Amino acid sequence: MKSGAAKGATYRIVVRGELDPRFACLFDDMTMERVGGTTVLTGRVIDQAQLHGFIERFGELGLELVTVEQVGEL
Repeated sequence: MKSGAAKGATYRIVVRGELDPRFACLFDDMTMERVGGTTVLTGRVIDQAQLHGFIERFGELGLELVTVEQVGEL
């Protein structure tokens, strides 16, 4: 990776259940949208450790992971 290049990638993470907006702060700068019984978070994930941290938080909140999709490089 070139010096000064942005680290990470953009991800879209979907979980079953509608997460209350007050929990958005747990997922850094990701955008959160509730859609028909699911919650969709989209945003920059800087590394695998951060991604796994998000996934663990969903489990702690009792939400079922539906998809994790890399949608672009940063």
